[in-house]
Amino acid sequence: MEKEKLDEVLRLHKAWLKNEPGGVMADLSGADLRWAYLSGADLSGAYLRGADLSGAYLCGAYLCGADLRWADLSGADLCGADLRGADLDYTDWSLSCKTTHVKVDRKIAAQLAAHFCVLICDDPDYIQARDAVMEFAKTSHRAKDLGLAK
Repeated sequence: MEKEKLDEVLRLHKAWLKNEPGGVMADLSGADLRWAYLSGADLSGAYLRGADLSGAYLCGAYLCGADLRWADLSGADLCGADLRGADLDYTDWSLSCKTTHVKVDRKIAAQLAAHFCVLICDDPDYIQARDAVMEFAKTSHRAKDLGLAK
């Protein structure tokens, strides 16, 4: 998607969030947003179903996907979106039925596992599940920040 068109969609979405006249909910379903700069963008409630926010696949890893650092994706429909290679650090990403079947890379999976492993829950089934994924979670680039690695 061209930067100018994306900027307009974001402007109208911001107005929609504020209930301003002329505001329109962002519908970026199926959009090509590879390498898009969306750091700090408020995409809460946006429709991103099937959007491609991935990066290039090189040497066994996804690189340089969309920059979603500090973005607000709360309530956004991400079903089937491709986030492989996207930077999701400090992103507000809701857990809901609207965020299923999202394609992620190893980095994002490890990041999610790390967050799972720092939940405080004394249920024996949770503890067993946590212990089963702990070594993988410790590979997260955020493991040290979360107290999982030294």
